[in-house]
Amino acid sequence: MRAQLCALLFSALAPAFAFAQVADTEKLLPQRLLQLVHTPEVQAELKLAPGKQAALEKLLTKLDAVWLPSRNLSPDEMRTTVAGLEEQVRQWAVANLSKQQARRLHQLECQAQGVRAMLREAMGKRLELSPEQINGFLTRAQATEAVQEELRQAQQSGSPTEEIQTRLKETVAAEQAALAEALTPQQHEAMWKLLGEPFDTAKLTRIYPLAPEFARVDEWINSKPLTLKSLRGKVVLVHFYAFQCHNCHANFDIYKRWHDELAEKGVVLIGIQTPETSSERDPKLVKAAAAERGLEFPILVDLESKNWAAWGNTMWPTVYVVDKNGYIRSWWMGELNWQGATGDKSIEEMVEVALAEAGPEEKS
Repeated sequence: MRAQLCALLFSALAPAFAFAQVADTEKLLPQRLLQLVHTPEVQAELKLAPGKQAALEKLLTKLDAVWLPSRNLSPDEMRTTVAGLEEQVRQWAVANLSKQQARRLHQLECQAQGVRAMLREAMGKRLELSPEQINGFLTRAQATEAVQEELRQAQQSGSPTEEIQTRLKETVAAEQAALAEALTPQQHEAMWKLLGEPFDTAKLTRIYPLAPEFARVDEWINSKPLTLKSLRGKVVLVHFYAFQCHNCHANFDIYKRWHDELAEKGVVLIGIQTPETSSERDPKLVKAAAAERGLEFPILVDLESKNWAAWGNTMWPTVYVVDKNGYIRSWWMGELNWQGATGDKSIEEMVEVALAEAGPEEKS
């Protein structure tokens, strides 16, 4: 039973953003706090009153405007940015939560960091880890980071990744095994007291930022100006495109199908046309191209790329799923069916999940 709980305890959150291989111990700690406080399960675990939930979402709206586009920074810059955002969450917790709630949030953060929590200085002191034990955890963490960086470079260059992925699974398994192998029974008992009741972070899904509100623009096609705030309670599919982008054209039939078939379920499809060429900066040509292609859904004409920047978008096309409460749940970059890909199915599956969840008016 204890072994099962241990596996549950150290099931890591799916990483929203990767971080670089570094030698410094502090930088080997996964940044999980922002992900955790976004999830309704963690908010329920902390027993946040409705007023506190509203105050937390107000804070997250501010922080997420920085967090979402930070994925385009260099790994070191991103880590520094996220560290600053996490510190603001900790300050909010101290000011707004009880000592018991704040302690539980700290426990959940450590649990979500998995075996890497053993590299926290305070954890090492409380468990009285020896230099040999700490070095063992550190060495295995660095080995995992090295393979992750190798995989990242292979993916960027288009090189084969199967063998690297196999080695990554092996290094991750070796790192996780270190917990059972390295700690004494007394240290295990002390660890459980420090970390509290095991909490399954593997099942948390709402771990991404709130979607940025649409920046005001002069032109909308097929609709009056819309806001995500006004669409709360509906699942929203937001896709960035440029009308002369051939990769975008490959997705148009899928967008039209979604607009036709999902509207009755409470799904709204919105296109954001962000220009790449000079022609795409002409609202008349944007409108004519939409009519020619049969695009009847609302389209925001993002001539100054303000929405592109706010969303931290980097590719035409990209599709985002925004749930009933305004949180980004998943996204797909590029053609949805490129070379046999099933991006449309992945998006549709997430839409079904989001439709089944409670919206702001459905919560008890």
